[in-house]
Amino acid sequence: MNIFKISILATASLAFASCKKSYLDVTPNNAITPQQAFSSLTAVNSSLTSEYNSLFAYGGGSGSTGHDNFGHKQFDLASDLMGNDMVVNAQGYGWFNADYQYTEWVSPNAKRRSDNAWSFYYNVIEQSNLLLTNIGTTLSGATTADIQRIKGEALALRAWSYYYLVNDFQQTYKGNESKPGVPLVTTITTQTFGRGKVSDVYTQIIADLTQAETLLTGKTRPAKTNIDVQVVQGLRARVALVMEDWATAATYANKARQGYSPMPSSTYTTRSAFSSIANSEWMWGSLITTAQATIYASFFSHMDATNGGYAALGGQKKITKALYDQIPSTDVRKNVFTTPGTGTSTVPDYCQTKHEVPVQGSWAADYLYMRASEMYLIEAEALARQGQNGPAQQVLQALIGVRNTSYNAASFSGQALINEILLQRRIELWGEGFSLIDIKRTHAGLSRPTGTGNHGSPNFNPIVYTLPDADPTFLMHIPQREIDNNPSMSAVDQNP
Repeated sequence: MNIFKISILATASLAFASCKKSYLDVTPNNAITPQQAFSSLTAVNSSLTSEYNSLFAYGGGSGSTGHDNFGHKQFDLASDLMGNDMVVNAQGYGWFNADYQYTEWVSPNAKRRSDNAWSFYYNVIEQSNLLLTNIGTTLSGATTADIQRIKGEALALRAWSYYYLVNDFQQTYKGNESKPGVPLVTTITTQTFGRGKVSDVYTQIIADLTQAETLLTGKTRPAKTNIDVQVVQGLRARVALVMEDWATAATYANKARQGYSPMPSSTYTTRSAFSSIANSEWMWGSLITTAQATIYASFFSHMDATNGGYAALGGQKKITKALYDQIPSTDVRKNVFTTPGTGTSTVPDYCQTKHEVPVQGSWAADYLYMRASEMYLIEAEALARQGQNGPAQQVLQALIGVRNTSYNAASFSGQALINEILLQRRIELWGEGFSLIDIKRTHAGLSRPTGTGNHGSPNFNPIVYTLPDADPTFLMHIPQREIDNNPSMSAVDQNP
């Protein structure tokens, strides 16, 4: 598979952080051997840090220098723009508008969104495979626990990448188990691979997370930028939720959130609540310093209308009136959206103020990948879908009661409780990248509200307002250069 034929560059951190490589660049002149790159604990930790840094790199993956290519968070933003609850204010500079209009993901061309995703996640997988293949059982300066921790993190990153790949390039798990998934590569090899079945991809994800959980149990991570055992458990809960394995989802979400509590209302509305890894509710994220910030080519450039990025130049992201109106006035989460009638030309009515840089005028802002509130919601939903109304109500109350002291989860039961949890999930996780996967896994289809304050005029026209469940436009198209250069794939493997 051509995307895997890469070498480690002499400066590992630069190679992994920039990811500016040709798919076919097999032996660059400055290549060094794996034995050199993985010769000591210091070298291996540097390689792992570089892999984590690649998660927010500008121009990574496909090498696109578009200001919409800034690592994983570009796909989170695209997912929400393809959902029901995020509105684009105006044309602006046009970044992400094609995702909003459902024309971006169906393009197989180089340096478009699907090409970015394919090369980005497979690059992370390749770095994990390099670590797992070369670290061995002994390492200069390392204890057995050090080696186990590094292997566990590499396995978790590989599982995380395959989870997004299989969800981007195929419909949800349930009912599609035998459909084509994505190529599975777990070793360093020149062998090429075709699309594995969806069920096979999920089997590998679960195997990786299971092994990672064992290896990371009892280990202390260097920083919150690293995956630890509870993040692994959180990923396992995500996977189980998509698979509709409710018992596993509830069990693992509960494990993952132990020791974490919902942030207080006084924190929720601060500028740093969703942009600082120091937030006590964050479980995993990227720490991005001023020196590492990618400025206009960043998540916050496209989200924070108060900081002079693309969001302030017409591309403001807004909540729909339909969802905003369902947030009670006593709920603190209503305060991270601009109250109708108080907006300005820069921060219009319904504009989000949830995702802002910590210090206005600076671009140092961290990327969020997992926080405890998601785990509360997974646990509550999984319990409710098993008919365990009481326990589900208790978990939901523990989260939403902090957001809204007037909330009473006990007033919901049965299907009404499930619907309520899904509503709270849309409110709580707005702008965090869950919209499209939730639309697919719940078989809800796309149904964007229209009229004043919602999608369409006078806001930017999304063109597409409704789509049925499992519509093919929910899927990314496999990059054409992968089909052209991979002998194990052909045009018949392309998504419809």
